[in-house]
Amino acid sequence: MRVLVVGGGGREHALCWALSASPLCDALFCAPGNPGIAEVATCLPVSAEDIAGLVALAQKEKIDFVVVGPEGPLVAGLVDALSAVGIKAFGPSAKAARLEGSKAFMKDFFARHNIPTAAYGRFTDPAAAKAFIAQKGAPIVVKADGLAAGKGVIICQSVAEGHAAIDTIMTDKAFGAAGNEVVVEEFLEGEEASFFALVDGSTALPLAAAQDHKAVGDGDTGPNTGGMGAYSPTPAVDDAMAARIMKDIITPTVNGLKAEGTPFKGVLFAGIMITKDGPKTLEFNVRFGDPECEVLMTRLKSDLLPALVAAVDGQLKNFDLRWHDETALVVIMAANGYPGTPEKGTVIGGLADAAKIEHVNVFHAGTKAEARDGKPVIVANGGRVLAVTATGKTVSDAQARAYQGVDAIIWPGGFCRRDIGWRAVAREKKA
Repeated sequence: MRVLVVGGGGREHALCWALSASPLCDALFCAPGNPGIAEVATCLPVSAEDIAGLVALAQKEKIDFVVVGPEGPLVAGLVDALSAVGIKAFGPSAKAARLEGSKAFMKDFFARHNIPTAAYGRFTDPAAAKAFIAQKGAPIVVKADGLAAGKGVIICQSVAEGHAAIDTIMTDKAFGAAGNEVVVEEFLEGEEASFFALVDGSTALPLAAAQDHKAVGDGDTGPNTGGMGAYSPTPAVDDAMAARIMKDIITPTVNGLKAEGTPFKGVLFAGIMITKDGPKTLEFNVRFGDPECEVLMTRLKSDLLPALVAAVDGQLKNFDLRWHDETALVVIMAANGYPGTPEKGTVIGGLADAAKIEHVNVFHAGTKAEARDGKPVIVANGGRVLAVTATGKTVSDAQARAYQGVDAIIWPGGFCRRDIGWRAVAREKKA
């Protein structure tokens, strides 16, 4: 098969790395890709948001199968546009992608199908949103309705913080049109987990669970980011919890979307809070998580390509996937200034040394290749720049290896959290 992956981040590097190992993959392309992806695929300079350009590219290169990485093109209807010209694509239709594209749509869908989630209100009027916050009290969570690159969620510890969040999102338009509407919801206490399932319209095949670290600073402090690290498997989701998440959350979602005439094909990514009352859904994403994809692909023993094709073809019922028992852990290295305005153009050294460390993989997320003083260099070109991934028998082992990889990289223009996997490491020490 001739395969095209759409996107240019760490998730897409991990997907390309996994797909390049498939004996079914004759030629692998990525648009737009990045310097890390260029080592395993042919990168083509078409933006992930350029729907018409991507369709034309797929036709020109005689692509058999497209894997869409980011949420933007899914919500914009790339899969529909490819299907219209007879090209198979992994990912949901634009209508099914509203689960991620609109938090208001998602919350109303949960209400219609009795899917456990936080109590909420949705508002287009800032004054009404502020009145709701004053009535409910704090802590409370304010979310921009639309896509905001993982940053449109503000956890507010006081009513005043809640009102300030409404101003930031709705009045100052910090996330642009994504903040024309907000969802305000109760703050859920518990342990967070990311749960993934492949879906073929009718059948859901559970993948592995992971635990992401959203806050920018050690000890889960500071503003939320797109994710500063993750590990899989997570002790927060044992077999019994996974079965419960499938029964109470994933299966009703798949059945509900099918019943409403918008069957879902692709990967469902449920952000779960495991509360004292059981798992509750924080949000749904309609693509592989980033940085969770890096650890899932590292742990996946089976060939990824036939699994994705089976999801598109409606053939998951008789499908099975195998996983490595080892823990995979990823540490995100971000550019100074992130999650605000990241510093771009800083030179990154030591990548080859990090890649030589046993059981360590460095996925590129926001990099580009440049010539400086006549020599080729890799420079930072985004907020989250590198995803240093390692495996180990325990979370502690994987963590130690990942930070060994981080420490081999010479990049004064970047930073990382130093405590990825801290909850599981603390559990291991107690045991």
